[in-house]
Amino acid sequence: MTVIRHAESRRTETPNAVMTTLASPTQGGSGQVVWRVDMRPGQAGPLHAIDAEQVWTVLEGGTTVELGDEKLTAGPGDTLILPADVPRRLSSDPAAGLAAIVVAPAGMRAYVIDDTRVPADCATPDGDKVLPAWVV
Repeated sequence: MTVIRHAESRRTETPNAVMTTLASPTQGGSGQVVWRVDMRPGQAGPLHAIDAEQVWTVLEGGTTVELGDEKLTAGPGDTLILPADVPRRLSSDPAAGLAAIVVAPAGMRAYVIDDTRVPADCATPDGDKVLPAWVV
């Protein structure tokens, strides 16, 4: 059994949010990655896709998710199951921001849909897909 202490969690800051890695392969061999997302009010991530399903549970605030042709909203206690390989953009509530817990398979990779680029300090390049720093 592995216990990951709060002091051992990793924090990755991007222009849009802070991701705090709670469990990952490099923190104890988990086949799943668990992280917390904290977005300030009114922030929006880039349009991108993930090559694996993700599960997001909103803890505080709220989010609007552009998922393919749909626009979904979620608030505290709501869970979103985002399918693999569907373009998405998440935005935080304009007044309350967003705090969420996310679970995905270890090794999931992100890729961009348009001319959006992922900042170098947010991911490691691997062809046209990137491995976000908070999932290793």
